[in-house]
Amino acid sequence: MNDINQKLKAILPEENIVRNEPLAKHTTFKIGGPAEYFVTPENEDQLKLVIKVCKESNIPYYIIGKGSNLLVGDKGYKGVIIQIYKNFDLIKIDKNIVTAGAGVMLSRLATQAAEHNLAGLQGECGIPGTLGGAVTMNAGAYGYEIKDYIISATVLNQEGEIFTLNKEELQLAYRTSIIQKNSYIVIEAVFELPYGNKEDILAEIAEFNRKRVEKQPLEYPSAGSTFKRPVGYFAGKLIMDSGLAGYRVGDIMISMKHCGFVVNVGNGTASEVRQLIEDVQHIVYEKHQVMLEPEVRIIGEF
Repeated sequence: MNDINQKLKAILPEENIVRNEPLAKHTTFKIGGPAEYFVTPENEDQLKLVIKVCKESNIPYYIIGKGSNLLVGDKGYKGVIIQIYKNFDLIKIDKNIVTAGAGVMLSRLATQAAEHNLAGLQGECGIPGTLGGAVTMNAGAYGYEIKDYIISATVLNQEGEIFTLNKEELQLAYRTSIIQKNSYIVIEAVFELPYGNKEDILAEIAEFNRKRVEKQPLEYPSAGSTFKRPVGYFAGKLIMDSGLAGYRVGDIMISMKHCGFVVNVGNGTASEVRQLIEDVQHIVYEKHQVMLEPEVRIIGEF
């Protein structure tokens, strides 16, 4: 690993490379062991070079944003965690065309669009993640999805090539895309948004935020909705109907407020989260013959 250390130092400023960084500091679950290397590239060129070095050195790497849909093992990640967040957070607005970097927080993007009388992103405002992950997963809520108004995304592939995919090529569907299937990395995305009234759009954002506070357990660390919505069902209702509200493994619990959320009520561990997910899958399947699929991404060593 000393070899990779020298190669990373040749690409990035020393302060952008951290050894044994606790990933609990970088996930909304507040869970996760140390990353062997935690790096923060400042631009596309640095990002490409870091990935090239990892591939050439046969070192595993994983890209994160805000860490809002992520469970990292208690023993951490043996390899390089690359964070695309604050260094990729530019927003450009030209009439009703909005271009935003992968590291832009969704709440900021929706609010800034609203300030320019642009609608269509209200449903993204309360998702505590970045645009890169949102495009990859076709994130959405309250009847809105990323695919509604996106026109293209610029991505980086595993060979280090940067190219643009149009809406059709992105193959956006429920919590999936070609980006996810092919392990592409989002650099930026472009939206064509409908015009609206600023006050009305901001009022809708405020109403969605009010609903989230009222219905979701935002007082505890979590990774958001833990399970994907099965066709014809709601994961939270299946879990509730299985008598699992408040079900607990150590300090990890099914929220009493919203059964679709798994929350960390103390010093929960990744192993406890994984155990609880498996327990829920087993019990729900036994009672309803529906297999729940985790929405949260799971990486690292347990």
